[in-house]
Amino acid sequence: MARNIVISGGGTGIGLAAAQAFAADGDRVLLLGRRAEVLEKAGVPGALTYAADLSDPREVRGVAAFVARELGTVDVLVHGAGGAGQLEPQAESDDPLDVVAHRWTVNFRINVLTAALLTEALKDRLAEPGGRVLFISSVAAYRGSGTGAYGAAKAGLHPYAHDLARELGPRGITVNVVAPGYIEDTEFFGAAIDPARRERLVAETANGRAGTPGDVAGTLHWLASPGAAHVTSQIVQVNGGAERGR
Repeated sequence: MARNIVISGGGTGIGLAAAQAFAADGDRVLLLGRRAEVLEKAGVPGALTYAADLSDPREVRGVAAFVARELGTVDVLVHGAGGAGQLEPQAESDDPLDVVAHRWTVNFRINVLTAALLTEALKDRLAEPGGRVLFISSVAAYRGSGTGAYGAAKAGLHPYAHDLARELGPRGITVNVVAPGYIEDTEFFGAAIDPARRERLVAETANGRAGTPGDVAGTLHWLASPGAAHVTSQIVQVNGGAERGR
């Protein structure tokens, strides 16, 4: 039976790969993101799209109303929205503390607040039993991100997921986190990654290659399957061995 899948950040990268994986099963997919034109060009068969800033409670209420009208029940909720802020406006001031405040606020807003608001808005619509909530974190939550802000924001998803797993578990709903390492073919590094940085990141892996959006999508797809019904409150790393699980 087809399921209803809601994916934030569904127009590009990992979110898009996940949408394609679920659509291939015949599931009905709703793609969420801020850029309507990107969602419309995603090309996921049969997908619905809804453009919204998921850090704005008013716009998230609009998403919730759309879901209630078009889908009713949410079987799988995937949080793919986020990033390190490359697409965000720069700080209005060049004062160092203003820059720090801006960077940390942006990273919290786009990585944590978006996930929390969307989850809380759709929580009562999750299928029970069998509902799935899946967060996308990062290897940076374990080893830092260079500035601290992005890694700290992604790490903030972990305790929220654990709390949510305990809350939703009695309803037969699982909650898990997938933490990717270096993944190519996303917007995370902007137009292009520095070749030396790419070489270093690939060299850190045990299998000698960069990850792909499909690698992460495959893990998300499994966590949403009946075979993962007893897997909850876990953080699953997908990084080619660059960071050992713990």
